[in-house]
Amino acid sequence: MSNSEVVELPVLRPAVPCCPPLTQRPLTVLEAELTAAMFKALGDPVRLRLFSLVASHDGGEACVCDISDVGVSQPTVSHHLKKLREAGLLTSERRGTWVYYRVVPAVLAAMAGVLTA
Repeated sequence: MSNSEVVELPVLRPAVPCCPPLTQRPLTVLEAELTAAMFKALGDPVRLRLFSLVASHDGGEACVCDISDVGVSQPTVSHHLKKLREAGLLTSERRGTWVYYRVVPAVLAAMAGVLTA
């Protein structure tokens, strides 16, 4: 594979914008598990900061090289980004030696929708 090829990294467990507002009806077991996974991934301050850095970055995507300065080592940043991907909150794409991250488009709306009255 050449450095100019774009390789999409897999999301292991995608977040599915599935759930009605908490005030509408009780969540099913599956809805609660999916929703909890999204919020649990953001329950760590470093992950929340990384998610915010990606979400607010110009163009809606951020290179790992631009978001690594969050007060932890690079391997720890990679671990947290992996957890955000596994929760379905971020997608990633390798371009040469760098990986670029984007917030899954429907995630912010899904999380906000669950908490809306």
